[in-house]
Amino acid sequence: MSLLIIGSVAFDAIETPFGKTDKIVGGAATFASLAASYFYDRVKIVAVVGDDFPKEDIAYFKSQHIDTTGLQIKQGERSFFWSGKYHNDMNSRDTLVTELNVLADFDPIIPDSYQDCEYLLLGNLTPKVQQTVINRLYNRPKLIVLDTMNFWMDIALDDLLQTLKSIDVLAINDAEARQLSGEYSLVKAAGKILQMGPKYLIIKKGEHGALLFGEGKIFSAPALPLKDVFDPTGAGDTFAGGFIGYLAQSGEISFDRMKNGIIIGSVLASFCVEKFGTEKLKNLTQEEIKARVQQFVQLSTFQID
Repeated sequence: MSLLIIGSVAFDAIETPFGKTDKIVGGAATFASLAASYFYDRVKIVAVVGDDFPKEDIAYFKSQHIDTTGLQIKQGERSFFWSGKYHNDMNSRDTLVTELNVLADFDPIIPDSYQDCEYLLLGNLTPKVQQTVINRLYNRPKLIVLDTMNFWMDIALDDLLQTLKSIDVLAINDAEARQLSGEYSLVKAAGKILQMGPKYLIIKKGEHGALLFGEGKIFSAPALPLKDVFDPTGAGDTFAGGFIGYLAQSGEISFDRMKNGIIIGSVLASFCVEKFGTEKLKNLTQEEIKARVQQFVQLSTFQID
């Protein structure tokens, strides 16, 4: 059985108060698959790049036991490119350049060797593409997690609402939860969104942690206070990859197990933001991950006499 991740493999150019980069490798599927690979060794990706994408980076995916059979390489075309500049608070940013290139007409082809998919992460793409992936799997996965954003709520709400009926977990941020539900209270927002189809809802709150709703329960996970945050790009995708990678490893789907998955996702995301792009994700050890998990435990554990 495998974990299938659908999303973008792309180039980013980033500027933050701590510095700037030229083109570096990014994309939802990139961050999510690298994060998941620390917990599960049967990660497979479906994405599309142009022939400008470095062969050594595809080789790196393979070295991390990430199956790239489903990575389409379009000859004579260019990979998706995004450039952005973050403000001083690191929570807001300006998009400087967006070049869809090969992503403009992306058709997610599912190889036969991917049909053993038991866990599915649908990265932030058009709702129609996400639904197409679900429809092309011969058997429904054990768990389907979907990420989306306010852009699709603005221009493709009907398609998004239809796709939400087919998934198990929705992961969005607090502003998106309020927009999708029409409710300011996140508790009320979660109640409405859970009626749209998902069994569980994750509301990401950036430097303020994350909330998990489902089974009539609520779990609040902290965010780890960090001395340095160099680049928030990819943190949400890293969170989602760590979350589903942990669940795939555990083989159990329950609210309590998802609570642990939220912490694991937060741990991986906390590493991601400490360097530009995927630099920190490429150089982690299991010892570092375990030590940071303990930091999260200590941060949120207390006793009252």
